[in-house]
This record gives sequence, structure tokens and C-alpha cells, in this order.
Amino acid sequence: MGYFARVTKRISSPQSSGPRKVNAVLMGRKTWDSIPPKFRPLKDRLNIVITRQASEFEATLDRKSDGEGPMVASGIVDALAQLEGKAEDVERVFVIGGASIYRTALELPQTRYVLLTKIRREFECDTFFSVDLEESAVWRRAGREELREFTGEEGEVVVEEQGVEFEFCLYERV
Repeated sequence: MGYFARVTKRISSPQSSGPRKVNAVLMGRKTWDSIPPKFRPLKDRLNIVITRQASEFEATLDRKSDGEGPMVASGIVDALAQLEGKAEDVERVFVIGGASIYRTALELPQTRYVLLTKIRREFECDTFFSVDLEESAVWRRAGREELREFTGEEGEVVVEEQGVEFEFCLYERV
């Protein structure tokens, strides 16, 4: 989670004047719901929740007095259109789940990179990434230096926590 937070918050060059630079995190409603309420919205990022029931979801949000909370969109294309009109200078857009949002994003020509964490252990689960990027003719695996340049992270590509190894990978559309 620390890696995720650092990478999705990091901007290339903070501005001293003009609109504030920020990254956006795009997620489905179930992903939003899976984030503990005390951590919502994800700090220092523009949060966008995609849901087919946008107005109903918006009505359930507990907006703070400063207006903090997620933007709400009916789909990825709607979210991208809304981002065009934001005062903040959005540097990167990270799609952070769920499965149908990933599938849709992978089909868009605007999706140029996939930053993927591979978990090197089998777990019983019900959701899987829909594309085998290693076997795809559309994506090529970037090298270690490209990954470090993209993320700004200098650490190891493979890390272990509580006996589980994670591998951070970057794929680029060819």
C-alpha cells in the first residue's frame, strides 16, 4: 500500500504558481466502497468514482464543508471529459479497479501504460486481471530502468512482505 500511495501521489515537478498539479485515481464504486471510510477520499489525489448509478451514488456521499470527496462519473470516457475541465493540472490518471473498469481502460487508446503488481503466490480469489500482458501483442514489458523512471521509485522490483513476494512491472502499449 505504501508503494501504491507514493506512486499515485508523486508528480514530476511541483509548481510554485498556477494551478496545482495532482494525479487522479479512477475507480469503480465497489473499489471505492472497499476503501475504509477514514481513508476516503485517497489523500493528495483527485478521486473519481465510476458508477452506472452516478446521481444515486452522488446523493449518498457525505461531503465535508470544504467539498472534499470524489468526482462521480458514469464511465471512463465521462471521467476523462470531466478531467479536461478541472482547475487542477492533472499529470497522470491511474485506474485502480475493479475488473470491468480495467477491461474498459485497456481498450482505450489513451491507455499507454499498465503498472502491475504481480503477487507471487496463489490465493483463492474471484477477480483476475483480464489480459495476459506477457502474451499480448499490444503490450511490451518495460525494463527495470523504465519502471523506475515511470514510478520515481528507487527500491527493488521484487519485495517480500509477511512471506509473500510482490513484483512491480510496467507494460507499455506498442
